[in-house]
Amino acid sequence: MVDINYIKHLNGVFAQFAKDNRLNPTHISLYIGLFQLWNQNYFVAEFYISREEAMAYAKIGSKSTYHRCIRELSHWNYILYSPSHNPYKGSRIKMFDFGTSTGQALDQYRTKFGTSSGQALVPINKLIQTTKNITNGKKRKKIKKKVFEIEENNAKRTPTVPYLDNLRTSKDKDYNEPL
Repeated sequence: MVDINYIKHLNGVFAQFAKDNRLNPTHISLYIGLFQLWNQNYFVAEFYISREEAMAYAKIGSKSTYHRCIRELSHWNYILYSPSHNPYKGSRIKMFDFGTSTGQALDQYRTKFGTSSGQALVPINKLIQTTKNITNGKKRKKIKKKVFEIEENNAKRTPTVPYLDNLRTSKDKDYNEPL
């Protein structure tokens, strides 16, 4: 069993994905599905997979797409894929480390020289209230007030149609009378 830092591994592999223009979303989805299977197998050096399970995790519907993507991932050194050609045994997969370590992830910019053994802290970015923010808030109130005044003026207009109740929708209607 290999010590894998889940977050650092995913960050490392996503950084690698960003640099590689050969990959498409299906490759990435398949890799993430394989990573999940690796996680379920407790990050052993090599593990066996079934095609159906890997396709289900990656949301791949075509066998040919699955085989093409897994061969390409192996060829591009993201994984080591050894097909078994035996439906009862499953194919052998070896996942490579991408920026993993056994230690706690620390924010190097928050500690001196990046060597602290403490918990990583994430800064909270609060909205700084400035005079510009306050004036923008006043503008929104003025706009809302203008829209309300316009709606009131529209409600007071006289109708252009001489008789509004053409369909006789008033409450005091005679149902015996035809429309």
